[in-house]
Amino acid sequence: MATAEQYLKPEVIRHISRLDLRAQFIVKGFMQGMHASPFQGFSVEFSEHRKYTPGDDPADIDWLVYAKTDKYYTKKFEAETNITGYLAMDCSRSMAYTYRQDLTKFDYSICLAAALCYLMVHQHDPVGLVTFGEKIEKFLKPKSKRQQIASVLSVLAKLEPSGKTDIAKSLTQLAAMLKHASLIMVFTDLLGDTDETIASLRQLRHGGNDVILFHILDEAEVAFPFNGLVELEEPETHDKLEVDADNFRSDYLEEVAAFRERYRAECFQSGIDYVPLDTSMPFDKALTEYLVMRRGRA
Repeated sequence: MATAEQYLKPEVIRHISRLDLRAQFIVKGFMQGMHASPFQGFSVEFSEHRKYTPGDDPADIDWLVYAKTDKYYTKKFEAETNITGYLAMDCSRSMAYTYRQDLTKFDYSICLAAALCYLMVHQHDPVGLVTFGEKIEKFLKPKSKRQQIASVLSVLAKLEPSGKTDIAKSLTQLAAMLKHASLIMVFTDLLGDTDETIASLRQLRHGGNDVILFHILDEAEVAFPFNGLVELEEPETHDKLEVDADNFRSDYLEEVAAFRERYRAECFQSGIDYVPLDTSMPFDKALTEYLVMRRGRA
C-alpha cells in the first residue's frame, strides 16, 4: 500500500498520465498525511455536520472529515466562510525547463494547481483559472460546482509553456479585473523584473486580496549540480553563456539565495505568503499553505 509520502513525490506522479488522476493522487496522499499532522485541525470549521444518508447530495460530503474518520458526513455552509480563489499560471517558455527531474517547473505547477482545484471545490469554494505570459491569455470564471474541476483541468491539460513573460503586467491586469477580494495563488519561477513584479504583487494585496506566491524553480536551478565547462542558455531570449561551473557555483548559489530572500522579505512586509519550492520537493508544503490560508479566512 502506498504511503502518504509516496503519493506526494513528483517522481511517482510522473507515471500517472491523466491530470485528474494526478490531482486525486496528490490530494489522497495529503489527506493521509494529515492523520498524524499538526495541521489535522486546519480543516474548515463548518456550522454543522451530520452523517450522510441516502438522498443527500454526494457533492456535500466533507472529504477532509472522511479522510480522518473514514465515515461520510455532509456539511452545511455559512455563506460568509466561502472564499473565491484564482489559480494564476505562468505559461512562459522558462517554465518548461528541467535538468534531471521527472517534472518540469510547468508540470509541477500544473499538478499543484489541479490538486488545489480539487481541495477548493470539495469545500464549496469557487475557483477560477488565469493563465499568463506577457499578458493574461485565458480567464476562467470562478465556480464552486463539481463540474468546475473538469473545466479547470481541461484547460490546464492543454496548456503548453511558450513565449516570453511579463509577470508584473499580467498581475496588474488581473488586479484590475477582480471585482471582489479573493485568494490569488500564483505559480511562477519569477524570472522577470523583480522590482516591477514586487510592485504588482503589492497592488494585488492592497486591493484586499490574499496572495500565495508559489515560487517554483527546477531543482538544478537551486542546487547547480554542474561540473566543468557548461553552456547556460536564457530560456526566453536564447542568449548563451559558457562558464566554468566549479568556479561559478559559489557565486551562483549566493545569487539564488539572495533572489529568494528578496522575495521572502518583500512578501512578508506586504502580508503575502511566499512559498519557495523546487521540482524535487513533495507537494504537501504547498497544499498545507493553502489550508492554513483557508482556515484563516473561515
